[in-house]
Amino acid sequence: MKRTQVNDRYTYRVTWSPEDEEHAGVCIEFPSLSWLADSPEAALAGIRHVVAETVREMEENGEPIPAALAEKHFSGEFRVRIPSQVHRALAIKAAEEGVSMNRLVSAKLTAQ
Repeated sequence: MKRTQVNDRYTYRVTWSPEDEEHAGVCIEFPSLSWLADSPEAALAGIRHVVAETVREMEENGEPIPAALAEKHFSGEFRVRIPSQVHRALAIKAAEEGVSMNRLVSAKLTAQ
């Protein structure tokens, strides 16, 4: 089995940048890096190259390399602080719908 390079495991995105009037390639794990290009394909290739060079330099300097988002474990739990009035309203809504507050909030977060 072929071993993929570390930078092949990162999360890349290409979007249109109205300010620059070019496609912008970004890497979620390296938010300070980007690459502008005339086409989405060139923007993706550019950001992948920049990330590969950055990882190489970090390795040479003994710096920790960010873990790929796809390889991180997520428990499915997180805490969020909300105003007590919102908490009360959610509890009432969940009770009215006959579901747990967890199910109600999860449904609201996943609704698109």
